[in-house]
Amino acid sequence: MSQAFFASCPRGLESALAEELHEIAARPGLARLAPIQVHREMPGGVTFSGEMAAAYAVNLHSRIASRVLMRVANRGYRREDDIYDLVRAQRWDHWFTPDETLRVDVTSHRSPLQSLNFIALRIKDGVCDAMRERSGERPSVDTVNPDVRIYAHLTEHDCTLYLDTSGDPLFKRGWRLEKGEAPLKENLAAGILRLAGWVPGQTERPFYDPMCGSGTFLVEAAQVALGLAPGANRSFGFERLKGADNKTWNALKAAARDDEEAARKRVASEPLELAGSDISTDMLSMSQANWERAGLPGEVRLKQVDARFAQPPFAAPGLMLMNPPYGERIAVRGERRRPMDEAPVDEIDDEAANQFASAFATTLKQHFAGWQAWVFTGDLTLPRRLRLKESRRTPLYNGNIECRLFRFDMVRGGNRNAPAQPSA
Repeated sequence: MSQAFFASCPRGLESALAEELHEIAARPGLARLAPIQVHREMPGGVTFSGEMAAAYAVNLHSRIASRVLMRVANRGYRREDDIYDLVRAQRWDHWFTPDETLRVDVTSHRSPLQSLNFIALRIKDGVCDAMRERSGERPSVDTVNPDVRIYAHLTEHDCTLYLDTSGDPLFKRGWRLEKGEAPLKENLAAGILRLAGWVPGQTERPFYDPMCGSGTFLVEAAQVALGLAPGANRSFGFERLKGADNKTWNALKAAARDDEEAARKRVASEPLELAGSDISTDMLSMSQANWERAGLPGEVRLKQVDARFAQPPFAAPGLMLMNPPYGERIAVRGERRRPMDEAPVDEIDDEAANQFASAFATTLKQHFAGWQAWVFTGDLTLPRRLRLKESRRTPLYNGNIECRLFRFDMVRGGNRNAPAQPSA
């Protein structure tokens, strides 16, 4: 039976996710095992449909999605009791038993109802009452590590109920145990890579992250280049649902293992041209550890160097992508910060950021001619600090933080690009 699904993603990546879902649907073998129909982009995600196996495939292969939710029901409402009635009318026993633990999450957009916590409680009551009515038992609640997650989204007039098929959010690939400070979530990093043009079939050029931190961009870039499934080494929520199609799921996993084996043989003869550097040796150790935990074949070039003095790690120009850190890692080792009583902290930080940006821009112009430099940052004034003209700027969000992805096309001695797109 065909089901309707919603793949959620970080804000600003809806179009990138739609492109990725079309690629997944076109993968050899999936049209037979798990046909997928991609529908439309919506704020925060993309809708698609298919058999339950379609959800298996998207969970396994999507790098950008945060979760894959199966739509259970939709109805208009006026008050909390309307939502309770909708929930209680569903056959939850078709999907799980009272032995599974439960969690309910509610989101809303312009809902007139005041308390989302109270709505979540009413939804939980509706599920438990429906289960008890049919089986004589009710599931327990576990808000930390539940077996089953139910989501409800409220608009001004409608309530949509979803059953989660992912379990832990999909950015948790299972490899990143070392994160460092302010880590970039893996699916956001993957979306940024796609926006920068690092997509399957277009990864032959060198890749370099001069501020690699714990190596998130490097690992994601390597897996894209090798065609590895990001969910190959983790479990999913759909595996705990009743009626799971284990035969199809095992076939999808076997195909992913075959792809990994082929990638290992390919890297043995054609090593990847990926490199990273960072001022912090601790961060480089984290990056190396994460590369190994991800089970990636071959080696990644890592070097301890201040980004202001970086040199191209490969002979041919390529793609540079970075998420600049702030604070201690951006300062030169041994450089003494100005005493706190000499200037306000924000003035000190602003001056340090300007000095760093000016020196880094000089390095880009002098040593990285022909490279395409992409910078993801919450500093919307970065082009002014760098004194470079961006050729593209894309609005994105890192959680609730408004950010930009800037593109700079480097030519020796300057940065002569096409006019920038209007600010968003």
